[in-house]
Amino acid sequence: MAGKFDPQNAQNLMEIEKQFAVKAVEQAQTYWNLLEKVPPRDLKLTKLDDEILNHTMEFFPEFAENDHAKLVRLDEDWMKSEEGKKRWRTFINAYEKKVKEFNFGCLIRTDARQEYGETNTIFVTRMQFYAIEIARNRLGLNDAAHEIAKAEAAKEAALKEKEAKKKGSK
Repeated sequence: MAGKFDPQNAQNLMEIEKQFAVKAVEQAQTYWNLLEKVPPRDLKLTKLDDEILNHTMEFFPEFAENDHAKLVRLDEDWMKSEEGKKRWRTFINAYEKKVKEFNFGCLIRTDARQEYGETNTIFVTRMQFYAIEIARNRLGLNDAAHEIAKAEAAKEAALKEKEAKKKGSK
């Protein structure tokens, strides 16, 4: 029988990393699809959205400054600095028993006004994702993303319709 799993001494197995990456990408695609279909202010991500929003704005008062500039455009260097990591760790740990997979990895857009993309995406924990995206939604900072997602969906639908007509006329 194998011994107890020790995550501190576990090897980074490529297959496990790929599975985490796939799950993170699937979650990002699901979220983008939600942004397309539901006005962000009406979107509910958890049962604790109100609590998470209030805690986020109290814990990170800088998110309220300058028309919420630090929420619109995330500063990865600040988030991953020693001070940033310490503050986020304290915030995240408050949800250990409240939110399933609270520290699981997620992808988040660094600029709320743009879609997911190679230069607009960073890896964060699920609680960081919830804290930032709940705030962005409630404050109207994801309204531009909602419009982009709707426009993309309309283009895709028009393209599919055009292809279907082409096939039907053959």
